[in-house]
Amino acid sequence: MTILKTPGIPAQKQFADDVRSGLSRDGQKELPSKYLYDNLGSVRRDHVTLLPEYGLTRADERLLQRHARDIAQYIPHKTMVSELGSGKGRKTRPILNALRTRGPLSYYPIEISSAALASCEMELRDIESVSIVGVESEYLAGLAEVAERRAADMHLFVLFLGSTIGNFDAGADARFLREVRQTLRPGDSLLLGTDLLKPREQLIDAYHDPRGVTAAFNLNLLGRINRELNADFDLRRFEHLARFNETTQSVEMHLRSRHDQSVTVRNCDLTVAFAAGETIWTESSHKYSPQGVAELASASGFTMQAQWIDEKWPFANSLFVAA
Repeated sequence: MTILKTPGIPAQKQFADDVRSGLSRDGQKELPSKYLYDNLGSVRRDHVTLLPEYGLTRADERLLQRHARDIAQYIPHKTMVSELGSGKGRKTRPILNALRTRGPLSYYPIEISSAALASCEMELRDIESVSIVGVESEYLAGLAEVAERRAADMHLFVLFLGSTIGNFDAGADARFLREVRQTLRPGDSLLLGTDLLKPREQLIDAYHDPRGVTAAFNLNLLGRINRELNADFDLRRFEHLARFNETTQSVEMHLRSRHDQSVTVRNCDLTVAFAAGETIWTESSHKYSPQGVAELASASGFTMQAQWIDEKWPFANSLFVAA
């Protein structure tokens, strides 16, 4: 597999800058959720998706398996496919299989991790007539790189699966999709995965399972800071917390300090004081209504052409077309 890299701030420096900024905030401390996904974090995230309480990934996979051919009918024959945050690519297989029947297909997974791109290539390299070109990059820079490579008559079909859009803060989801839209041409397509609203208790169980699997995933972020930035977080002195924010309709994951304590992050030249009960906000997962997804399309320069909803675990895959 060919791997393209876009220029930018070196990943380790960006990590250090973001940790310094997030832990130095007045009021609510926070860390970007993308840093949950180092190699160990990605493995632990895979374990989360297997939990009986967490039905999101299985719902997404069911929809793609059942409706890949229906989705493909909306996509022009001369198409190249790019995916924002492909992960291992397992969910993408039905879509690629449905599209490749029309002729050779180019697939550009975009990931910030070269290990994730390697896993994706291993998962999908057996699909005939599909060439895989990995893009090691942030989403928008990577998508711009892909868009520059297409011919004038080539359609671009972007996948953004797994409800990753829900990890953006309120309003940031539409701003991000507007930036995606600016990279596309009128008529290009985006398949967007969104988790839908459910009873509060069901949502909390999905993000705070009794086995502690999600807790281990969340706490690994502090372990990563220890390993990569020479910090001295004692993971036993923090605990995982999940709560539902009624105002933003989102589940928030936090790491809560069990005690008054201070932590030093040497590579950031930073010492941080934590009060007992104080939290670091690590991830939000916004939940949508079907109509809210259509409104999101309109607010970001798309029209919603079709929508498929899993009834067992309410989840939607929606096809947007660039207006």
